[in-house]
Amino acid sequence: MEIPPQEAPPGPGADADGDADADAEEASAEAESSSPASPPADGRLKAVSKRVTFPSDEDIVSGAVEPKDPWRHAQNVTVDEVISAYRQACQKLNCRQIPKLLRQLQEFTDLEHRIDCLDLKGEKLDYKACEALEEVFKRLQFKVVDLEQTSLDEDGASALFDMIEYYESATHLNISFNKHIGTRGWQAAAHMMRKTSCLQYLDARSTPLLDHSAPFVARALRIRSSLAVLHLENASLSGRPLVLLATALKMNLNLRELYLADNKLNGLQDSAHLGNLLKFNCSLQILDLRNNHVLDSGLAYICEGLKEQRKGLATLVLWNNQLTHTGMAFLGMTLPHTQSLETLNLGHNPIGNEGVRNLKNGLIGNRSVVRLGLASTKLTCEGAVAVAEFIAECPRLLRLDLRENEIKTGGLMALSLALKVNHSLLRLDLDREPKKEAVKSFIETQKALLTEIQNGCKRNFVLAREREEKEQQLQLSASMPEITVTQPQPLEEPGDPAATGAHNGAASSGPLPDSDSDSDSEVEEEEEEDGDEEEEEDGQREEASCDPPAPCPALIPPTDSLSPQETKPPGSPSSPTEQRISVSSPGRGHKVFVVTRVESPPERAEPPSPPTCASQLPLSLPSPPLLPLAQPIGTQDSGPLESPPEPPQSGPALPNGLKPEFALALPPEPPPGPEAKGGSCSLEHELRCPQDERELEELLRDASQEAAQDTL
Repeated sequence: MEIPPQEAPPGPGADADGDADADAEEASAEAESSSPASPPADGRLKAVSKRVTFPSDEDIVSGAVEPKDPWRHAQNVTVDEVISAYRQACQKLNCRQIPKLLRQLQEFTDLEHRIDCLDLKGEKLDYKACEALEEVFKRLQFKVVDLEQTSLDEDGASALFDMIEYYESATHLNISFNKHIGTRGWQAAAHMMRKTSCLQYLDARSTPLLDHSAPFVARALRIRSSLAVLHLENASLSGRPLVLLATALKMNLNLRELYLADNKLNGLQDSAHLGNLLKFNCSLQILDLRNNHVLDSGLAYICEGLKEQRKGLATLVLWNNQLTHTGMAFLGMTLPHTQSLETLNLGHNPIGNEGVRNLKNGLIGNRSVVRLGLASTKLTCEGAVAVAEFIAECPRLLRLDLRENEIKTGGLMALSLALKVNHSLLRLDLDREPKKEAVKSFIETQKALLTEIQNGCKRNFVLAREREEKEQQLQLSASMPEITVTQPQPLEEPGDPAATGAHNGAASSGPLPDSDSDSDSEVEEEEEEDGDEEEEEDGQREEASCDPPAPCPALIPPTDSLSPQETKPPGSPSSPTEQRISVSSPGRGHKVFVVTRVESPPERAEPPSPPTCASQLPLSLPSPPLLPLAQPIGTQDSGPLESPPEPPQSGPALPNGLKPEFALALPPEPPPGPEAKGGSCSLEHELRCPQDERELEELLRDASQEAAQDTL
């Protein structure tokens, strides 16, 4: 019997490999075991070879599937579409629609941005109700999703947390008072904390985090979490859950606020791990441990961690932790070392007077605490006196709570006296009703003292607001240079516009302080280095600043009309034609420059005797151009203005041999007295010559015309 040979299928390649025989045998065996084929024409058995080829690189990937966009349903969505989708989901899942949710959906207007709140507090959410909520979460995002007391079970909690993680539905999530979310619920919550970058706030009060669920949350907080605020009050954390949580938070750099109240934390293992947490974590700012059992032994561990806090923890709440005066001794030794702690709440602890005395020195040595809570700490007048000593010594304290203590007349008197010294305390909380006293008149005294304390806090509040306004003004002046020109009252006629403007500008000016002489010397030293070109230009502007008809002050004989009370110190305005400029520049603070310019006869080589100041014009810094004035201005004295003007009594006397260009650099401390008067008289005598007077008048007239053109 002839075995029909099998035809070999046409291969994609025509060449044979080196080991084609082995492939041929395998191919023939497979061909024989497979279906029979028609015999070939020549009747011989034909060897079948198996070949493997690979497509080119361009043909390897035939296509790609993009991941589903979670917001493909949220584009240009309307409220009606959201409500319709939610109702259809409820009908499909055969679950009850939530009327509270429908009312909120109808009130939403702006659907493009995160909506403020989705409030489902108190609604019972089973698994089907949670599945129907996906139609809302896939279309809308919220800032706050409130799921407090919604009777979530493991299935419903897992579904909701997966939705919130996938759609990034909330930045603040409240799952408090859900006691049955179980291990799978916490596992989904941990996955949500780790994966959701927008979640910043998680409130899980009264939601038990037990031993088998704590590792998931600890791992999420240790690896990567965007949470900044975590509430775990009454979550049964004492023991292994707290150990895992504290160990994980040592490496967490994002969490800022941790609330662990009502967890029955003990003073040994739990407090020791909290102390270690404070040693390594410097990003935590608020630690709330109220209503636990920390005790004095646990406070010692926490104080060890506080000593390591150079920056970070700003608020520590130890309310109702059975702390006594022994624990205050530990805290008193720790407070001088803390640099970031600002709020310390020790309320409802039996500290007593001795505890406050142990705490006082530490508070005085501390430089950061500004808010202190001592409510219901069994204080009497003796303890109030110790607190008053701290108030008097602390210039930073802002708020102090002393309610629910037996502080009577003596303690209130000490607090009132301390407030007269302290100017920072803005709020001192005391019981409104006075305490019972053996002497009835003391009750009225208590009321008066309470009023005084309240008034002292109000006074400090006003002072603090004024300081804040001054700081804002200083910041504005430091960020923006400003030039303030203060001009005294003019001696011209009331109808002159330039004189009227100068008179209005000097309405509130007064004599400058003695410290201005230092500024004068600085400006004068800068001006001495300018060069001859600037001196010539300044001389021309100086001549142009005086009006020709106005008499030069150097030509007026000196009189003794100034009283001793009107004598001005060196550096203050000493001429009737003086002007002040206050220049404020960033980095240098406020400096007042007063520059005195002296009118001299032109083209005089050596004046025989120095004159007093003739006219005083403002000089700016060397780089900006000077501001020419067309009219002379006079001084502002306490008495009435007189005509002709009075010359100064304490004008500077110049050394012999100086040139007339000395107007740009006067000595910082000119000698007062008869020398200045003598110089004025000698110059006056020389300038009274008719020829010199006519020449000076012509020069002044030409210079004033040039100044007016420059001004225009």
